[in-house]
Amino acid sequence: MNLEKVAHNIKKADNGIYYSNSNSSVFYPEDCNKYCLQIEQDSFWFNHRNNVIAESVQKHSADKVFFDIGGGNGFVSKRLQDDGIKTVLIEPGKVGAINAYERGVKNVLCTTLEEAKFVPNSIDSVGLFDVVEHIEDDYSFLSNINKYMKHDGYVYITVPAFNILWSNEDADAGHFKRYSTTELNNLLEKCGFSIIQSTYIFSILPLPIFLLRSLPSKLGLNKNSHTLEKHQNVHKLRDESIINKLMQKVWKWELARINTNKKIPIGGSCFVIGKK
Repeated sequence: MNLEKVAHNIKKADNGIYYSNSNSSVFYPEDCNKYCLQIEQDSFWFNHRNNVIAESVQKHSADKVFFDIGGGNGFVSKRLQDDGIKTVLIEPGKVGAINAYERGVKNVLCTTLEEAKFVPNSIDSVGLFDVVEHIEDDYSFLSNINKYMKHDGYVYITVPAFNILWSNEDADAGHFKRYSTTELNNLLEKCGFSIIQSTYIFSILPLPIFLLRSLPSKLGLNKNSHTLEKHQNVHKLRDESIINKLMQKVWKWELARINTNKKIPIGGSCFVIGKK
């Protein structure tokens, strides 16, 4: 894959990663990639999200080159690559880019689309997985994404759902807002996309999120939300536990609905697919 044909300001370094000068406005605390690297593999949340993404990409654009923008440590990119999808990770953070390359992602660009000087109308498919909520001007960001995409290209997006579920964890992670599917659909349409699929995922999480994160945050009881130990305890469940067995049944049900283009009425995240 000759990436320099579509990005005119990148150069491959000795470590195997492409770089350009980057002045990204994405707000993502540096230690988040470090934390995520230690919880992704065993996390029910990251693994279910990966399954939703991978099956949807296989359904809609399996033969296209997939650009995972803001893809962090490459957890999604590696899964798609392993599934036979030609994948490019674009990650402005140096820690995330290095982690992704060491994880085995073959095509890693430590840059942004603008700094890399990507050619307009050159990108087939785009993934923005828990990225848009980090962008204050989401309209300009998604309009820019549209500019770089080919006609009939697909964009796949996940974002955290419902502002009522806002907590200190959102603030610590550098989020500007949470979304409803209606809000995200309207935003994408304003940016030049038609909606192919729109649903919530993680259907059983809103109540626990509200009770264990949002409400304590509103009451000033959840000030130390961003610790590695806490994230590990939340994301990893014992295989034989009743809660894990219940979750696996719910995730299977969600995947079946998404694969047949049926909506899930509520969830902790939004999952939307748009087409230019």
